[in-house]
Amino acid sequence: MRQRRRTWQTLLTTTATLTVAAVALTGCGGTAREAKSAPSAAAAFEGKGPINYVSSRDSSKAANKSIEEWNAAHPEEKVTFIELPDSADQQRQQLIQNAQIKSDTFSVLNLDVVWNSEFAANKWILPLPADAVPTDKMIPGPVNAAKYRDTLYAAPYYTDGALFYFRSDLLKAAGIAAPPKTWDEMKTACKAVLALPEAKGMSCYAGQFDKNEALTVNFSEAVASAGGSIVDADGKPTVNTAEAKKGLNLLVDGFKEGLFPSDAITYLEEQGRRAFQDGKLVFLRNWPFLYSSLSATDGSSKVAGKFGVTSIPGTDGPGVSTLGGRNLAVSPFTKNKATALEFIKFFTSEEQAQKRLALSSRAPVYASLFEDPAVVAKRPFFPTLLKSLSNAQPRPKVVQYGATTKAIQEEAYAAITGKKDTDTALNDMQAKLTELASK
Repeated sequence: MRQRRRTWQTLLTTTATLTVAAVALTGCGGTAREAKSAPSAAAAFEGKGPINYVSSRDSSKAANKSIEEWNAAHPEEKVTFIELPDSADQQRQQLIQNAQIKSDTFSVLNLDVVWNSEFAANKWILPLPADAVPTDKMIPGPVNAAKYRDTLYAAPYYTDGALFYFRSDLLKAAGIAAPPKTWDEMKTACKAVLALPEAKGMSCYAGQFDKNEALTVNFSEAVASAGGSIVDADGKPTVNTAEAKKGLNLLVDGFKEGLFPSDAITYLEEQGRRAFQDGKLVFLRNWPFLYSSLSATDGSSKVAGKFGVTSIPGTDGPGVSTLGGRNLAVSPFTKNKATALEFIKFFTSEEQAQKRLALSSRAPVYASLFEDPAVVAKRPFFPTLLKSLSNAQPRPKVVQYGATTKAIQEEAYAAITGKKDTDTALNDMQAKLTELASK
């Protein structure tokens, strides 16, 4: 039997109190007062029965296959997939709304790795038993991202590092032997490629620049790839530096100089995928999940067999990726915590990760799968991705992540849209982040 599937909009009609919670939500995450009102983090994992898995849409349908397998084996503990919007900011907001009213609607939460600290600090997720997942078999970065104060609060589900997609056929036609390693090399390559008759109407490059979490990611990578950082090792904001300005200027100048298509200011991951897949871009910064769609031979992709991947460019060499990925956590408000925990163990197991590789380009958290010749034969970008993951940097691991990312998005967006010069935007960002760090 196929699992039932509901959207957030359907649930909202039966959970009207969420509207009240939305009024209280300011985007700054939870408060200490809210954290104290939540159930004890030491609550036992008891209760078996139906649960809801809450996640953004899975276009590969790989998650659905795993859920179907679970449901077939656990008829009394069926899992229903509740879809959240594609926007990461909207996902986070709705997950917080559900937690603030202590609703038992959500059971297993699919969380962006950067939300882990915020949700753990506010007791919106439960700490997991030490033996819940085989962390010793997983890549260290995703495991660290699932911890808060050295305690594991979530199970690493998949990991992500940025990839730089390029039109290998057009580079070859333009006489370019290797993909660019720096932004300057990319500009030079674009000039040559866009002069080709077959590149008529194309644009050079796009990332994700809408005022959304994706912009925080792209800004973070631009700054890190220019040798800067958003915060230092002690958590002190460091965006009022020459390196941060150099990184932000890469994005600002990209729009000013016409390097990016004008509509890229509205791009999230899916818009970028479609633009590259439809043959409108020479280069694209995005996540590994695109690979399967781009490689499709059913006529849906105009670039199948015509593209390659490498590391994102930097100012003096290959750039620095932001660590992405997702974790699965248990809501303290769900009734059937035992089922939720067992489902997470099943869903994040190495066996399920390997099965999902047949349908999805999502990168597994198990190191062995990056070295498996059979896997690499199907996912030839894995060696490149592993390099990206080896030096990837996380976004700021802060409790007030909502307010932090909002400040970054507002100021970066003001700069790339020309509402502020880069100095003003970065100084204002520094002031906002400093105030948040002091709370």
